[in-house]
Order: sequence, then C-alpha cells, then structure tokens
Amino acid sequence: MKTKKIIGLLSITFLMLGLLAACGSDQTSGSKSGEKSIVVGAAMPVFDDKWLSYLYDGIKEYDSEHDNVKVKMVDAKNDAGKQFSQVETFIVQQVDVILINPVETDAVGPMVDAANEADIPVVIVNRMPDEEVMKKIYAYVGSESIEAGTIQMEKVVELLGGKGNVAILNGTLGQESVVNRTKGNKDVLKKNPDMKLVREQTGDYQRSLGMTVMENWIQAGDEIDAIVANNDEMAIGAIMALEEANKRGDIIVAGIDGTIDALEYVKQGKLNISAFQDAYGQGKGAIEAAIKAVNGEKLDNNFINIPFELVTQDNVDEYIKKWEK
Repeated sequence: MKTKKIIGLLSITFLMLGLLAACGSDQTSGSKSGEKSIVVGAAMPVFDDKWLSYLYDGIKEYDSEHDNVKVKMVDAKNDAGKQFSQVETFIVQQVDVILINPVETDAVGPMVDAANEADIPVVIVNRMPDEEVMKKIYAYVGSESIEAGTIQMEKVVELLGGKGNVAILNGTLGQESVVNRTKGNKDVLKKNPDMKLVREQTGDYQRSLGMTVMENWIQAGDEIDAIVANNDEMAIGAIMALEEANKRGDIIVAGIDGTIDALEYVKQGKLNISAFQDAYGQGKGAIEAAIKAVNGEKLDNNFINIPFELVTQDNVDEYIKKWEK
C-alpha cells in the first residue's frame, strides 16, 4: 500500500511539473526565436462600431504579423465600469502593457492609476484623456478632435455662404471626442454671427439614433440648413431620415471619420463633407507604441498625432483608395 501511495504521489508531481513546463512553453509559443511573448491587454469600448472595427484591424494585423506579440482584446460593451474590471483582470494576469480606448475619458484615470501601481505601462488610443492622465501614460495615439470639428464647420460655413441654421448631432456624451469636436464646431460659429445653432442632441454615435433624432427634428418643423454630426454614422442616419421624408433638398450634411460607407455617400453626393480619421493607422500606431513601452524606448512627445483631413466629392477617390487592401 505504501508503495502504491508513493507511486501515486510521484505521478501527481510529474503531472504538475509537466503542466508548469507547458505553461512556460506557452509563453514562448508563436515566437520563432524563442523569446518570451509580449502580452498586450487591449481594453476596447465596443466591438459593434463600424469605424472602430478598422482601428481594431490595425491592432490585429500587427498581432498576426509578429510571432512574439499576443493581444488579448476585450469588449466593454460601452460600459465604463465593465472596462475598469477588464483592466483589473489584465493587471491580475500580469500583461506586459495595457492598451485602452476609453468608454468614457472621464473614467480612465483610475484604470491608469491601477496599472501604474502594478508597474504596467499604458497606451491610450483614439480618445484623449485629460492633462493629468496624459502625464501618467506612456503615450496617447490619436487625432486632435477639435481640429476635426473646426475644419468640418469651416467648410459648412463656406458652403452656406456664411449664413444659415445649423443642427449638431453629438456622439456619446462624456467622451473627449464629443466635447472637442463640438467645441471646434461652436468656435467657428462664434466667428460667423449669421450662422445660428438651432438644435443640438446626442445620437450616441449610432446611425439608427442619428436617424431617430433627425426624424424628430423634421416633425418639429425647424428650418435647418445644415446637419453637422460628430461622426459619419449619425450623418448617414440623418440623410436616411431626410430622404425618407422627402426633405433632403439642399440641406448640407457633414460627418467625421471618413469610413468607407461615408466615402461612398460622399462620392454619390449624398454626404457633403467628412473629416478623414485614419482608424487603421491609429490602431497600428497604438500597438507599435505599446511594444516600444515594453522595450523601454523613450519618446520625445507622448502625444502621437495623426491629423484629420477634409474630404469632399472633389478628393474622395484618394481616400477610398486608402481603404483598399
């Protein structure tokens, strides 16, 4: 009996050692040179978003092309509390770097603090945090939201000859992009006294909600000369509502992001303006910055800017080519 017990204990010991060895080999799996894989925890706001899907592609493609990089990407389903829990899980898992596209920029501070306490570097992409958080992260990769709102509204003013009624469709409230894109819009309006803001409401960055808000504005009977949306999806929703009500007429509709759907609308003359934001480039830039953080590389500036570019029917073809792979 004693012999059997000893054999049993030895068997369990060897099994445990085998599991540990397997775990160790898993850390280097996929790495041709045998070095330890860099594990990136990517906390994303929502998977069900057309524009963000291109940003995710930039991250995923880099991941697939580098054997020593493993990306764990999670969906917060637009819930800031859930995103915080996901970041905490990454910390417990001891990932090498955390990449965050915040659900709400106001809520990202505690996530960064928790990662800092665990000595895990943080890269934020697309939605810029405040100055205090910027001091605590390795890098922010994205575009100047205020620039997008500025060039968008300047073109609207030009198209209307400096006079008209404007309605603004806001994205998801609480996000930096909404605050600053809208600020860019309103700063331009202040410089043009014959331009009047008559309506402003959130469409939560969604096409369906943009359509619903536009339907309500049509029913209210307001005279609107331009719809200026914080993103293309809401702009397309507004166009759909206008067309369905036979109210499209000469109303100017402007979006932001330059998604492939929006560019087709621009090409057809349905969407007058978009401001191209390179989603794929932001995703790729963010994962590249994350790897630099793990490798201890120093940056001259932790704001990696990818500029917005105005898109009209005159130049839309060059932006459509950017999405062709």
